[in-house]
Amino acid sequence: MSKVYSFKTVQEIPMSLNQAWIFFSNPQNLADITPDNIGFKIISKHHGDTMYAGQVIEYKVSPVFGIPLYWMTEITHLDSKKYFVDEQRYGPYSMWHHQHHFKVIDGGVQMTDIVHYKLPLWILGDLGNCLFVKNKLQQIFDYRFKKVEQLFGIIEPPVNDIFNR
Repeated sequence: MSKVYSFKTVQEIPMSLNQAWIFFSNPQNLADITPDNIGFKIISKHHGDTMYAGQVIEYKVSPVFGIPLYWMTEITHLDSKKYFVDEQRYGPYSMWHHQHHFKVIDGGVQMTDIVHYKLPLWILGDLGNCLFVKNKLQQIFDYRFKKVEQLFGIIEPPVNDIFNR
């Protein structure tokens, strides 16, 4: 049986909690922070602009050799301005569970992503993860981190902290 893999990213963003929630909970903004070479496109017609529990969002993605894949996720849990969870209902993974957490910190918001995923095809899925999937997901989240920094900046440490390093 194939393993369940996980990873976590944490980013501090110089914006209010309200601004962060508005941006990251709008499905349309996901395309802006996803690399172009993934071929990410929302194809749902009735997903709405504001996220809610039970919301279904459909995508086309082309992560491998430009081959388009259909992907459907559902927002299964949501506590406004605290967290939301998207889970794959149909797509390339056997399991996809992605948590998005938001917390107010000095100078802005800390956003934490926790992803658990499993690939189909047992041992072949594990091999595919080692050879390709893990690195591709890392590239996507690295791109997202840099894109969010470009869009919103970074939290500068207080002047006192600079001298304490």
